[in-house]
Amino acid sequence: MTLLNVLTQMKARNLGPGKHFDGQGLMLVKSRKDAGKWLLRIVIEGRRREMGLGRWPDVSIAEARESASNARKKLREGIDPLAERHKSKRKILRMSVADAVQGCFEARQAELKGDGKAGRWLSPLKTHVLPKIGTMAIEDIDQHELKRILEPIWHTKPDTARKAMNRINLTLKHAAALDLDVDLQAVMKAQALLGKRRHIVKHIPSLPYQETPAFYKHLSCMTFQSALALRFLMLTVARTSEVRFATYSEIHDDVWIIPAERTKAEKEHKVPLTDEALAVIEQAEPVSGSPFIFSNEKGKPLSDMAMSGLMKREKMTARPHGFRSSFRTWAEECTDASYEVKETALGHRVGNEVERAYQRSDLLVKRRALFTTWSSFLFHK
Repeated sequence: MTLLNVLTQMKARNLGPGKHFDGQGLMLVKSRKDAGKWLLRIVIEGRRREMGLGRWPDVSIAEARESASNARKKLREGIDPLAERHKSKRKILRMSVADAVQGCFEARQAELKGDGKAGRWLSPLKTHVLPKIGTMAIEDIDQHELKRILEPIWHTKPDTARKAMNRINLTLKHAAALDLDVDLQAVMKAQALLGKRRHIVKHIPSLPYQETPAFYKHLSCMTFQSALALRFLMLTVARTSEVRFATYSEIHDDVWIIPAERTKAEKEHKVPLTDEALAVIEQAEPVSGSPFIFSNEKGKPLSDMAMSGLMKREKMTARPHGFRSSFRTWAEECTDASYEVKETALGHRVGNEVERAYQRSDLLVKRRALFTTWSSFLFHK
């Protein structure tokens, strides 16, 4: 016969150290005469487990029996009482939006160009989101908060707003993966409240190609690094960041090989260097120990405002990136270069995936001829 309710309060007080059974798997395990703990032996999926029910004498015999009865009831219902209690007792710390953003960024960092060191992934959040809600708990973020913080830029800076929304959505998914109680539909709901963005495409101002030789000649009279970097940018029609972070190790004879992680297309890009481009590299004075061709006095890459700042000081509305447009228009109107050569010169992907699979050439020879003609146009006109 199965013994039930063997222990009494008086008997429990008088028992010495050891295991003392009350029946149906419930036992009092005493470490000394005045202290112990309640344990319940149960079988879960064929394995014998022990479930703690609290310290004795803080938990009375009656309370221990009630807890044991509830655990056995859950087992009969097919519920694992240990797993359920672990889940209910697990302490989930409320995480701030700033911490959630940082965690999401670190998790995605390997996917970003240059490990995200340029800060572009975080930039829209640091500017427009974190100053307003960075200290709030990520669990408290809803569509109304998102509408409030992004409404001021929703129509005036649509691209920035889109990037911010995208990053917030990724952050909420990251928080959900941490088992935080977040609303994964908050971004979608906020977009519904904000409505469609009035997107006005603004092209980066460029200098008409007819005026580029005069400006290049003007730059040639300057010897500081931003002027040299801008000349190199005009000659190679590379992107600003590609020029700023260009290193001597990327120069192989008369070819500049930009690694995939530094290109927008995420594909290695070979740029043929003309005699004039090589001469600009020679004029750049390297800072001892710095790997960068165009560096500041501390050996760091030029600021992202260095070249555009020079053009601003010259009272120009055009910006460095606009020289890519100047080159493309010149190539279209003044040369018979093929579409593929002109686009590849800019580092653009040409054709669909199948066409690129069959087109293995990088058109380097034809691009060199095009860049030589462009260099002559800039330098000798």
